[in-house]
Amino acid sequence: MRIILALCSMLMLSCIITAQTNTEKEAVERACMNYIEGFYEGDTKKLEASLQPQLYKFGFMKNKDTNAYQQVAEMSYDAAMAYANDVKEKQRFPKPDAPKEVMVLDIGNHIAAARVTAWWGIDYLLLSKTDDGWMIEQVLWEGPLQKSHLEN
Repeated sequence: MRIILALCSMLMLSCIITAQTNTEKEAVERACMNYIEGFYEGDTKKLEASLQPQLYKFGFMKNKDTNAYQQVAEMSYDAAMAYANDVKEKQRFPKPDAPKEVMVLDIGNHIAAARVTAWWGIDYLLLSKTDDGWMIEQVLWEGPLQKSHLEN
């Protein structure tokens, strides 16, 4: 009887841990989708919900003349908000077939890593868990993808 109770307890604990892990994964995915959709839609509310004010984002872009990759200027939280406002103001939305993919790579107790694919390229995101949920701290990106997904 003790063995059956122990097995049942272990099974219940395993189910609880799996449910918590799935909930955390969904929360990390939502933060990443807010990031993509915030830039795609020019929605600063979605960016506010997923970006830390001390955001550090930088990346590499292919030079059109030399075809070599070069590091481009970093983007701060304020610059991200300004970019989203510019997208909305100028109606520079991506085409409906623009990629919006999120792959959660790892989740710890207070940190997570994810990869997103968007029209501008591939981003690796580092997130932290705060009282407000999962928030993006750092972004390292490389672009562009081969096909342009901007409507304009």
